[in-house]
Amino acid sequence: MNARQPTVDDVEFRALYKKTKYTIETADGWSLVVTRYRPSPQNFPQPLLGEPMLLVHGFSQNRHAWTSGEFVKNLLFFGLDIHIVELRGHGKSSVDLQLERSAKFGRRPPSDLAWEWDIDSYFLYDIPAAVQGVKRITKRDRIFYCGHSMGGMLGYGYAGIHDDFEGIVTIGAAGDLGKGALPLKLLALAGPSLSAGIDAVLGAVNAQRSVSHAVGKVTSSVTRKPHGEAEPPRLKYRYLPVDAWLQAAAGALDYAESSPLFSRLANKVNWLARQDRMSAADIRWLLREGGEREPRKVVDQFLRWIRNGEMVCYRTGYDFKRAFGKIKVPMAIVFGDMDPLASVDSTRRVYRSAKSEYLLWRPVKGNSHIELTMGHDIRQICYDIKNLVEYARTHRHRPPLLPRIR
Repeated sequence: MNARQPTVDDVEFRALYKKTKYTIETADGWSLVVTRYRPSPQNFPQPLLGEPMLLVHGFSQNRHAWTSGEFVKNLLFFGLDIHIVELRGHGKSSVDLQLERSAKFGRRPPSDLAWEWDIDSYFLYDIPAAVQGVKRITKRDRIFYCGHSMGGMLGYGYAGIHDDFEGIVTIGAAGDLGKGALPLKLLALAGPSLSAGIDAVLGAVNAQRSVSHAVGKVTSSVTRKPHGEAEPPRLKYRYLPVDAWLQAAAGALDYAESSPLFSRLANKVNWLARQDRMSAADIRWLLREGGEREPRKVVDQFLRWIRNGEMVCYRTGYDFKRAFGKIKVPMAIVFGDMDPLASVDSTRRVYRSAKSEYLLWRPVKGNSHIELTMGHDIRQICYDIKNLVEYARTHRHRPPLLPRIR
């Protein structure tokens, strides 16, 4: 009698990989860190052993978006070679790292270091550098790509103009951001006014602090007491402090666990996450470790996309949506059926436009946005990924199908 094959639950996570990290350089001077989970050979079948896959996180996230739950573990169980890049200013690819490397190598820091980058920066520099980095490390001509939310949207754009992917998986990634979501459209319309309001408030605070400092100097000159305080730095709206918001939310989680009513209410109010679809420990870890500041320019570009119904790289004029029809590699579009950001309405265009011979378009029942990479249903998502990679492997050297003659 054959021994029972183990399941992913039977295997210790640490037994599945050897963990390393490496640094890649972007064309505009950023150093990005990639965390690699290289699969360890096992005594059970690993159908995807050694196939490289790049994981790209979403808005205001870092590598913990993938590692807070068991997403990476499930992919390693199949033998995938996982590379998680952290976009500029996120996680290990921090602003501090750029300053350290600038001092070490005697070079100027990136010109946009003070939270001056936008989505175009991710698209034009970070994603190409990450793809080329994985290709170089693994000595592959093509790799697999998996992006969550913003990471998936960047993947759509990249796949429409480059030929580096064996296949692409997007999770919770809209092709028509804001379509079918009235609150998002209203927020986008109010965006310029909100930004102007924040600027006005900070301007008033700066003025008050300057006056207080000037009064202190006058007082010290009259009393002949030294005024040792330097003029306070001017406050400026450069980024959204998402990291601080999420850490504050982590502090409220204990109360949520002790109050079933509060938990049910949170599921109704919080559109982007279903607490009943994730473990409390994973939620707490993600809130404390997985949030990042996101530049104002990134936020403004997203809001502009929603207002104008577009997905455009403004520096080059490249239109993501027009290029959907150029995507021909195997693709899986996975989204939560309760997700207001990536829904049937907002993913339909990319599904209908893509020319992929293998094309999956699937909602995950009972899921919203965040839990798609760390919740209770990630195993079925990882099987979707497995199926796509297996298809790409078996059709790797097969010529494309010829148009049908009628």
